[in-house]
Amino acid sequence: MKRLFASFLLALASLTTTDSVSAQGSNWQYEATVYLFMPESKTAITTPAGRIEGTLSFSDALDNLDFAFMGAFGASNGQWSFLIDYMYNDLSFGNATPGPAHSGLNTSMTTKILNGYVGYRVYDSGSAQVDIAGGFRWFDTNTALTLLPGTQPQRTAVADASWVDPVIGVRARVDFSERWQGTAFVDYGGFSSDNETWQVLLTADYELNDNWMLRGGYRYISMENIVNGNPFEFSQSGPIFGATYRF
Repeated sequence: MKRLFASFLLALASLTTTDSVSAQGSNWQYEATVYLFMPESKTAITTPAGRIEGTLSFSDALDNLDFAFMGAFGASNGQWSFLIDYMYNDLSFGNATPGPAHSGLNTSMTTKILNGYVGYRVYDSGSAQVDIAGGFRWFDTNTALTLLPGTQPQRTAVADASWVDPVIGVRARVDFSERWQGTAFVDYGGFSSDNETWQVLLTADYELNDNWMLRGGYRYISMENIVNGNPFEFSQSGPIFGATYRF
């Protein structure tokens, strides 16, 4: 937990040292964001022997987090915009299991998610903007689900793989007042029944000044694919809080 907040504060402090001279005198605008995403996490692997599913609740996320980093960088010029968003999570947790067959379930899960988008503004009324976006989602996981022995022997299912999915999305921003605005972003990708991914991000944004903005809201992200011949599922959902520096 200390490492999580240390990395958050270090990244936040580094934003204030960014040289903004290059942004002056040009039409480019940039923003860098560090954020905390403490979600409920679910992962499942279905093998010929059956389905194994591990769940980490939001209330237990901080206690079971080994390390995490989340950050995003965006650039815009006129109607065009570009965004890179990265999440790294290292989690380990346990769940109870029903019945005497197994005495519990241990889950270790390291995930890396990199989202990249190119956006184009299709509507702008001054107080509201809508962008369409296209890009990719890279997902890397090293997940192990272990059913501990009970009346049945120990059983482990592993998913160790990475892949890239094309995604399309829509982003809308609305000004509620001089300092408050809301942002909604939805994307979908994979485009097949065995390989599917989607995301929803909703935030309320508050401008502290011309450079700094605070954001808070809700995020849901999901991935499904076939890994080593077995269906694999992963999802995270919960509150998100971040700080953005614009230059």
